[in-house]
Parts: sequence; structure tokens; C-alpha cells
Amino acid sequence: MRQLTIISGKGGTGKTTLATNFVKLATEHIAVDCDVDASNLHIVFNPKVEKRVEFVGGAVATVTGNCINCGKCEELCRFEAISDSETNIKISSVKCEGCGVCQYVCPTSAIELKSSRQGEYFISSTEFCPLVHARLKPGAENSGLLVTTVRNVAEDLAIHQHKKVIIIDGAPGIGCPVISSLTGVDYALIVTEPTVSGISDFLRVFEVAKFLGIKTLVCINKYDLNLENTSKISSICAENEILLAGKIPYDERVPIYLSKRKFVVDDPESNAGKEILSVWDTLKYYLYKD
Repeated sequence: MRQLTIISGKGGTGKTTLATNFVKLATEHIAVDCDVDASNLHIVFNPKVEKRVEFVGGAVATVTGNCINCGKCEELCRFEAISDSETNIKISSVKCEGCGVCQYVCPTSAIELKSSRQGEYFISSTEFCPLVHARLKPGAENSGLLVTTVRNVAEDLAIHQHKKVIIIDGAPGIGCPVISSLTGVDYALIVTEPTVSGISDFLRVFEVAKFLGIKTLVCINKYDLNLENTSKISSICAENEILLAGKIPYDERVPIYLSKRKFVVDDPESNAGKEILSVWDTLKYYLYKD
């Protein structure tokens, strides 16, 4: 079983567009949406939820005993989650990071750390393959932990169903969800675009993949919008021995197909669709080789 994570240093590069088309083209596979803060693969695939499981994340401090309002916890809380009141202290569940300092210093043991529901994950069926996805509660923490949970569930499912490939739609950026999306995978496909910010963010996420020792490929989306920047990205790939898997041209058909929950690779007249097929042929060599 091999795993591919599709990532981007910033949002809006076309990462999920490529992921949806790859899921449509692949065989003997499982799809995973690791963008738990804003998952959207399910919008395209309209899956049938087979299993729904609550995700219990990190603990939050709660006043459960006899608070004497001594102020020690408020003084030492570096997240400013604790405020004074006339009776018991008040703890903001939004600001609390669950570090446990307040519980440790409380002289009356009035504070406890309690885990709470942070979201939920799903195992669903689609027309093409099983889909494992999740939804994090707005403002909830532990997105990295939820991504790890989703990936573990997908790996167990792949082993049980004898799947050969796991295709992961990662979160944008370089934060905890991205690191959790990348850790332990076989290949990473970085989707970038020929803009100044696109190049900068591409370099940042490449450094993360490089640090984790992951074989990295690059795809330049809408490459013909700025040929000079496309040339810069190609040069960076050559200097760092990164395989340039493809350059996808700008195509107005792409958003039209997405809005209809269809796939641009099915359009023989779409230049973007043809290049996505070519990129998939390159990836397929690595994912399905013996």
C-alpha cells in the first residue's frame, strides 16, 4: 500500500481540484480529506455516510470544586484564559489550551481538565471508492490530532479491504494539519501557481516535506498566467532535483465542472483535463509500481 498526499503552501492553488480528479481516475484506492478545518471533498463526491464517530480532543480546564478565588491560577495562566469574579474564577474554553498549570497550582483541587467533543469523522462510500473525512468544530483545537485519527482509520480500512493506494487531500499551509497529513506517506505532490506568493509558499512546504524525507513532485497550476514565474519554479525544481510532474494551463472549464460536481478529465476538449491526465500517469507509475 502506498500513500500520496497532495499539498500546497497556500489556499486556492487548485490542490483539491487535482485531488478530486485523481480519486476519479485511480483504482483500488481510498480517498482521505485531511483538511479537517474546511473539508470539501465530500461536496464533490456526495458520499453516503456509513459510519460517524465523535472525536474527543484535548482537555479544557473547568471549575468543579470549592474555589477560594486565591488568584494563583489566573497569575500563572500564560494564555489569559482565566479571569476573576466575585465567587469562582471564570475559565474561557476558547482560550484554554489545556496545559494543566491551573490544576497543578490550585490549593483546593477545585480545577479539573475535562476532555470534550471537538468534532467528528466519517467513513463514507462514493461512486469511486471509500472516503474518510472529518469535521472539526469551529474554534476547536487539535486539528493535527484529528488528521492523524482520520489517517489511521483510512490505513486500517485500506488493509482490511486490500487497497493498494491512499490518496490524501492535505490542508494548505505548513501547520500541524499539514505535518500530520505528510508524516509517513510515500509521496507528496505540491500544487503551486506562478505568483510571487505561490513561489514563496511552495518553497516553505517543500522544506517541510524535505525535512520529513518524503519523495516530492511538483505540479504548476495555471502556469500560462505568468511564464516568467513558471520558469523560476522550473529552475527551483531542477536545482533541488524535484520532479516536475506537469504544468496545467488556465482553463475556464475547470470551475464550471466543479460547480456541477463533475470532472474536467472527462472533457476531451479541455487542455487542463488533458494535462491532469498526464500528471496522473506520472503519479500512477510511482503509486502502482511493483
